[in-house]
Amino acid sequence: MALRQIVTVPHPVLRRRAIEVTDFGPELQKLIDDMIDTMRDAPGVGLAAPQVNVAQRVIVVEYGDEEAGIPHQLYAVVNPRIVRFSKETEIGTEGCLSVPNVIGEVERAFSIELRGFDRHGKPLHLKPEGWLARIFQHEIDHLNGVLFTDRAVRLQRVSPEMAAAMDRV
Repeated sequence: MALRQIVTVPHPVLRRRAIEVTDFGPELQKLIDDMIDTMRDAPGVGLAAPQVNVAQRVIVVEYGDEEAGIPHQLYAVVNPRIVRFSKETEIGTEGCLSVPNVIGEVERAFSIELRGFDRHGKPLHLKPEGWLARIFQHEIDHLNGVLFTDRAVRLQRVSPEMAAAMDRV
């Protein structure tokens, strides 16, 4: 496993639609392992393959909130797609490893229904809510060439120290 460089705006890969994964072999396994290490090192709570300059539909998410009763869990999702958005939305503050020193208020669905595959090609069906749903929506946007800044109702520049103190996806 190795750390990969996280690309930042205006890198062109961040604006392209990533391609579907068809091969679940050793190269994909290495990519996922590297993405997990890179996300943890950054540190962040989510990472999409385009953020490490790989235009494939792969995301990793690691999140838990003991106070909210959400156990800490690591997800690696290949070819994820959101099949349902809740009507209920909420505005929350987001930052991004690929958009350094910027945060924004983004309206997202409170809950989603997500389908895709795990790292071995086994079908996944998830129904995250709250912050976890926000992370998945943010990462799947990356796979479609969409940045949180495109959806933000308000953006703000912050110091590198403030940016590092918040959960970034």
